Amino acid sequence: MSNARKLQTEIDRVMKKVDEGVELFDDIWEKVYSAEQQNQKEKYEMDLKKEIKKLQRLRDQIKTWIGSSEVKDKEPLLEARRLIETKMEQFKICEKETKTKTYSKEGLAREERLDPHEQAKADTTSWIGDVVESLQTLVDEAEIEIEKLSAGKGK
Repeated sequence: MSNARKLQTEIDRVMKKVDEGVELFDDIWEKVYSAEQQNQKEKYEMDLKKEIKKLQRLRDQIKTWIGSSEVKDKEPLLEARRLIETKMEQFKICEKETKTKTYSKEGLAREERLDPHEQAKADTTSWIGDVVESLQTLVDEAEIEIEKLSAGKGK
């Protein structure tokens, strides 16, 4: 029984590390994509790589436990493994973006696409332009109506 308790304690400790690691990964992920300068972005990418390596080591330990007959409730372990693998996919995307050469076909094609922040800014600017235009039309119509009414009074 003592052996099972030790194993459960170890599993709980690793699961806590996974939760903390995923949270840290998400924080660094946000920093990578909000970094203004390239050197900052590269530093955060290195931090992201370190964090994903830690998560991969924890994933290997979890896979060992999943394969073991000593562990009865494997669902939390499976969920943690899937979560880590999702973060690995995220990291792979980030790594691919950073390794893309600026003047390669992919790099040039990526330049044509706006990042989400720029896209939102462009959408908002367009919407404001449309609203200003419709308001100007309403003002023009109101001025025409005023002219009609004042012309009618003058007669």
